Amino acid sequence: MTKKSLLAVLAILCAMGLMLSLAAPAYGQAKPKDTYILKGAPMGGVKFEHKLHAERAENKCETCHHASKPEKPSEQPQQACTSCHTKTVTPPMKTNTVGAFHKNATATTGNCIDCHKAENAKDKKAPVKCMDCHKKENT
Repeated sequence: MTKKSLLAVLAILCAMGLMLSLAAPAYGQAKPKDTYILKGAPMGGVKFEHKLHAERAENKCETCHHASKPEKPSEQPQQACTSCHTKTVTPPMKTNTVGAFHKNATATTGNCIDCHKAENAKDKKAPVKCMDCHKKENT
């Protein structure tokens, strides 16, 4: 193998090593899942979109986690949804409780039950009782 070939191979290997190191998660942590089902809510499991919340918090971990870069984020205590989502719009989430808990509930008719009944009229199976979606797992 010539010196030029050897240098080319070494350059390629160095470039690949650099690309892999840049692609590795920070601090050796695995990337959080985009969506979790949080257990323990008063009305049952709640869909929590981590990616959306991280974007709204401008990727500042300390907005939601007490430690700025927790070693084991999955072991951090969960905050109540209502610590950020209140009856009125509050930063950083900019969404009140109804908007956060029932995404499109007020977008059309202003009431999730009305919308679900309208969907049922189209022969779709939309739940019309709170407990159809929210299972009582904590009572």
